[in-house]
Amino acid sequence: MYDHIGLRVADLDASTKFYTAVLGPLGHVLCSSGDGYAGFGPKGEPALWLHLNKGRKADGAHIAFRAKDHDAVKKFHSEGLKSGGRDNGGAGPRKDYSPTYYAAFLIDPDGNNVEAVCT
Repeated sequence: MYDHIGLRVADLDASTKFYTAVLGPLGHVLCSSGDGYAGFGPKGEPALWLHLNKGRKADGAHIAFRAKDHDAVKKFHSEGLKSGGRDNGGAGPRKDYSPTYYAAFLIDPDGNNVEAVCT
């Protein structure tokens, strides 16, 4: 659980396209956008903020989003691959994390490790 997260991105358009695709199956939408920023979350409640970072590439981070079920995790992964993400672990059980942990991992356009998880 988190209140909000901000990520610095090198290409705001590419990152907005990626997060629109992967967060849709998890029930999140693009709530706010403007010159140099975009905010995603439940409608009217942005909690993930992307900020255009001119200059050096941002250091990678890890973000895990809750998914309602296995199908949402699978769609998160497939939509992410279609939208510029790179595979970092397909949808499936992760019994080494916990007996009911089901997740998928992607690398976003800026090198962040993004996960959808259903437990």
